[in-house]
Amino acid sequence: QVQLVESGGGLVQAGGSLRLSCAASGRTFSRYAMGWFRQAPGKEREFVAAITWSGGSTYYADSVKGRFTISRDNAKNTVYLQMNSLKPEDTAVYYCAAGLGYGSSLYHLRQYDYWGQGTQVTVSS
Repeated sequence: QVQLVESGGGLVQAGGSLRLSCAASGRTFSRYAMGWFRQAPGKEREFVAAITWSGGSTYYADSVKGRFTISRDNAKNTVYLQMNSLKPEDTAVYYCAAGLGYGSSLYHLRQYDYWGQGTQVTVSS
């Protein structure tokens, strides 16, 4: 069982930066690939970024590539999402998730078994 708690969301102006954190409970955190998803009002939850259990591979949605960076610290049971050059269209609730998938399967939310409660990110124009 893994419990996930996101933090770091908030209100920022376009062009600004935020760093989201996701703290995981449980001693098996390092076994799991981790992903970030987001959901804007009236839209489906969409993939943002993912990282393998070792941190050796990362994956990004085209819409955030070059602006967002996912990383993890297995010693701290924490995964991060550094978001730079934020745009109003990045406004959403951001969720972290844990799963045992790998490779291209990490783009799909059904590969994840555990989810956090979400943190709001609002980017003003």
